[in-house]
Amino acid sequence: MEITKQTTMGDMLAYDSGIAYILMQSGMHCVGCPASVGESLEEACAVHGLDADQVLQSITGYLASKGEAK
Repeated sequence: MEITKQTTMGDMLAYDSGIAYILMQSGMHCVGCPASVGESLEEACAVHGLDADQVLQSITGYLASKGEAK
């Protein structure tokens, strides 16, 4: 799966639950919130005052370390 800033939080977490750790380390502590499931990564980052590009880079780095990034 290719993760982009438009990928929903729900889709990312369903694909790899380990992404939750990356999100929490970035400052997004409400990963399990039902409201976040339909938000895109970009929207969720905006709500939390985070740089979506940096968070995306962390996620793709995590997936690459597992040999899954595309």
